[in-house]
Amino acid sequence: MSSKLKVAGWVALGAVAGALTTMQLQANARSSLSPLPLDEMQQLAAVFGLVKSDYVEPVDEKKLINDAISGMVSGLDPHSQFFDKKSFKEFREGTTGKFVGVGIEIGMEDGLVKIVSPIEGSPAFRAGLKSGDLISRIDDTAVRGLSLDQAVKKMRGDPATKVSLSIYRKSENRTFPVTITREEIKVQSVRAKVVEPGYAWIRVSQFQDRTVDDFAKKLEEIYRQEPHLKGLVLDLRNDPGGLLDGAIAISAAFLPKDVEVVSTNGQIAESKASYKANPEDYRRRSSDDPIRRLPAALKTVPLVVLVNEGSASASEIVAGALQDHHRATIMGAQTFGKGSVQTVRQLGPDTALKITTARYYTPSGRSIQAKGIVPDVMLDETAEGNVFAALRMREADLEKHLNNGPEAEDNEARTKAREEARQKLEAEYAKRAEPPKPLPEFGTSEDFPLVQALNKLKGQPVIASKTALERKAEAKTND
Repeated sequence: MSSKLKVAGWVALGAVAGALTTMQLQANARSSLSPLPLDEMQQLAAVFGLVKSDYVEPVDEKKLINDAISGMVSGLDPHSQFFDKKSFKEFREGTTGKFVGVGIEIGMEDGLVKIVSPIEGSPAFRAGLKSGDLISRIDDTAVRGLSLDQAVKKMRGDPATKVSLSIYRKSENRTFPVTITREEIKVQSVRAKVVEPGYAWIRVSQFQDRTVDDFAKKLEEIYRQEPHLKGLVLDLRNDPGGLLDGAIAISAAFLPKDVEVVSTNGQIAESKASYKANPEDYRRRSSDDPIRRLPAALKTVPLVVLVNEGSASASEIVAGALQDHHRATIMGAQTFGKGSVQTVRQLGPDTALKITTARYYTPSGRSIQAKGIVPDVMLDETAEGNVFAALRMREADLEKHLNNGPEAEDNEARTKAREEARQKLEAEYAKRAEPPKPLPEFGTSEDFPLVQALNKLKGQPVIASKTALERKAEAKTND
């Protein structure tokens, strides 16, 4: 598998990390609903003792216990997870939108780390790094061969420590070193701009603690520039999800008061709930309601929502609510299909359990688990068609995914189909003199789906996909 196609295939796995999470941190887990199976518990203790006494070399007891818990939880579904001290810290950083690093949004290109955008005001921004710069070395480590996650970990670290980067700037055809001092970075999960008179674009890349505040500020800026906005594009492509209340709040910005945004249903009482477009259903950690400050015109402005295979969880809630209430036209590709809710239960000061507690349902009662949101208008990634879409994994491709009714598809057949698509793509690109071009940055003039969304808002012809087909709901078929 070529490096380019391998990257494209794996990047979609980032959607798995985006958990629709209600942060209910509790010091103690719920009491068991039934007596413990004593025979099996004795067997577990016996295995623990044998590993301790007979394994070829000493094993740390805490590691054994943590591994046992991790194994128990990972066998449930792809999204339940035990957090040890390190992983719990990383998870909390992800939801708060704060981390210690250099301050860049990144992707991969030709096996190197590509700077998509330096975060404004960050150390990387002040050092003069630009969109399109390629990072070839991080300290003494060559980037080629590293995964995106490995590269991220090498660039993060403790505050006030330094990291050296080798930068290749294609526009100037030169390589130069940069030494940057790490500091705490606040991730901007919302970007926006007026793309042309009367029309604006706002992108939500993840639902974090500050997303709703940032979303409201960006929209206020747009309306100051364009008080008579004719149309708005809400871009949720590759948004892996995040906090449930953020999804409810952003849906409420466009919907009438009191209409349902999403409902959940699970085994325990607290998982059976209906969330509406009301402040009391999304204003959980603050008394302030930034959505209330937004112009009334936002409730009726013509709206297009862009989604793709990487749109998951909370972003699917927003798309589903706006689609069911006929508030927006959904355009793009069928979404990831993560229709489950994870709740975080804190087990101790530094450990926690993220466990799937419910399925969620759109206002019309649809469960999109293992199916996703089907757009009203299917779009290709580029004017030439879809480049990597056939390779991207979705919820239905993950082992142990929750089922969604009786419609099932053989996982082996799906894997075979994706492999055939990969081979077809590689054969096609092998005939070409140049490898496939990276997809354009979202929000640029070369962004084909955005151009089609703007055409829709302006009543102009839209180039819909002629090849994209709806993928039916799929149940797990693990034996």
